[in-house]
Amino acid sequence: MPSIPPQDRCRCGWADSNALMRDYHDNEWGRPVHDSRALWEKLMLDGFQAGLSWNTILQKREAFKLAFDNFQPEIIAQYTEADVERLLANAGIVRSRAKILATIGGARAYLAMQEAGEEFAPFIWALAGNAPILNGGDSRLTQSPLSQEISGALKKRGFKFVGPVIVYAWMQATGIVNDHARDCFLYQKP
Repeated sequence: MPSIPPQDRCRCGWADSNALMRDYHDNEWGRPVHDSRALWEKLMLDGFQAGLSWNTILQKREAFKLAFDNFQPEIIAQYTEADVERLLANAGIVRSRAKILATIGGARAYLAMQEAGEEFAPFIWALAGNAPILNGGDSRLTQSPLSQEISGALKKRGFKFVGPVIVYAWMQATGIVNDHARDCFLYQKP
């Protein structure tokens, strides 16, 4: 049986807006991420997305990586007011003081968790039952009891821009929740 060319595959409706979104959907979205730093990076980017489209963040992702020292928490945690001003002047990223400060604070919170013996990815995945949650392809959820629980746990540890809606989008992006549409070629039955 011949394979379906990538441009002809049936995807989640949001993924067909442009080539960048299709590539993101096909190769990243919904795939389980177990690397602590990568999981944290995606959470920080989801915080920057608040009030914006994910397409905007994807278009700026490389600029974000350059501006934020490749999302190395050990470096970001040391940022000063001069770094905040540098970032606010960078037209390649989302220039929101609150989101920039939340990322710096998020780096510090991430490192504090490590110092307390809480490795980020195992901590998050344990809350999710250590396996992706399959919603059956018809989920219209923007948050869930689990995203509320994770949001609360992250806020308790000092994270900002981690409300239950942002956390749910992040859970979808990192494969903690698999919400591919039933007719999507990446759909998995629960």
